[in-house]
Amino acid sequence: MNCDVLYRNSRRLIMHQSLEFKRELYSKINWNARFIGIKGPKGVGKSTMLLQYIKENLKDENVLYVSLDDMWFATNSIMDLVEYHYVNGGTHLFLDEIHKCAHWQTYIKNIYDNYPTLKVVFTGSSMLQIEKGEGDLSRRVAMYTMNGMSFREYLNFEGILEHPVISLEDLLTKHVSIASDITETIRIIPHFKDYCKFGYYPFYKEDKEGFHARLNEVCRQVIESDIPSVEKVEYITIQKLKKLLMIIALQVPFVPKMEDLYTQLETTREQGLKLLELLQRGALLGLLKTKVKAVKQMAAPEKMFLDNPNLMYAFNKNPEIGTIRETFFYNQVSRAAEVYYPKNGDFQINENIIIEVGGADKSFNQIKDIPNSYLAIDNVEFGRGNKIPLWLFGFLY
Repeated sequence: MNCDVLYRNSRRLIMHQSLEFKRELYSKINWNARFIGIKGPKGVGKSTMLLQYIKENLKDENVLYVSLDDMWFATNSIMDLVEYHYVNGGTHLFLDEIHKCAHWQTYIKNIYDNYPTLKVVFTGSSMLQIEKGEGDLSRRVAMYTMNGMSFREYLNFEGILEHPVISLEDLLTKHVSIASDITETIRIIPHFKDYCKFGYYPFYKEDKEGFHARLNEVCRQVIESDIPSVEKVEYITIQKLKKLLMIIALQVPFVPKMEDLYTQLETTREQGLKLLELLQRGALLGLLKTKVKAVKQMAAPEKMFLDNPNLMYAFNKNPEIGTIRETFFYNQVSRAAEVYYPKNGDFQINENIIIEVGGADKSFNQIKDIPNSYLAIDNVEFGRGNKIPLWLFGFLY
């Protein structure tokens, strides 16, 4: 077994990794934990974060970074590599895209039990398979979730603005002063529009012109590769997942007539709900449910969104502006709070906060007389009273 190529690749990647911008999650991870798992959608920057941590904190000779989709693993065992690294003085092992390895949960448990001084960090591009194994690993592994960039992180990434996370309470009660401070130095609206087009996935910087084509490819990989690695799905099911995603993509926000949807997909209610769940867990869809339904896994949603606004532009060159607004709001706020479908208004946050999303001329008519109700308004730099700029909800994480 010759591991030299893996060590060469590891050193090369570490050496060339930029430390200029770090995701918020970087500072929240307890890097001293013995075993760390980081899950999240494909393309949000998990590999970059591992390489940044190694470069900034560890001695190169004791560290190995490998991606499990490397061709080396087609003829070599991960356990043989772990043994070699350990006996040759390795102290840290970083396993990227662990979901590419069959029976990865068993390997992680064996490494944990048999190499007590080795520190391991692993990532999974697909939320699907990492989540499936979490139950068995919960006692051994500190798990974290990395989402795409918030609007706040995007502004930092672009070198436009550095600003701390805003709590939901401060956003609701101090939004006028916060927004005024931010917009005093920058014109925020053009940046917000750019973010909705391409700012959720950091890889947009590599090729803005080809970004949406690449994002289409990411969606295809999730459906054709990640989902089948979790569930035993037949070819026809993969085709139905693609069809379902496109049906929703062209009609979002999709208020479903579920029976009609099942008929279009030529599937049963149970299978149709399962398809929706898989697309949600694959970070391709957002499913908005009532608070009662939210606790039920197999319950029909009241409304469906693509996971984030970037996906809308990947499937439709001119998406409807109202849909972009609602998709942005649901995507950003659901990362920091519980979001439900309310009786009145567009969204319910946590127990009793009601939000209506709209343009600058939006009124309170639909939610008047409802306590704790607010408008999230697009195309305004700052608000007044219970009218809050929509873009500011991108500062919650």
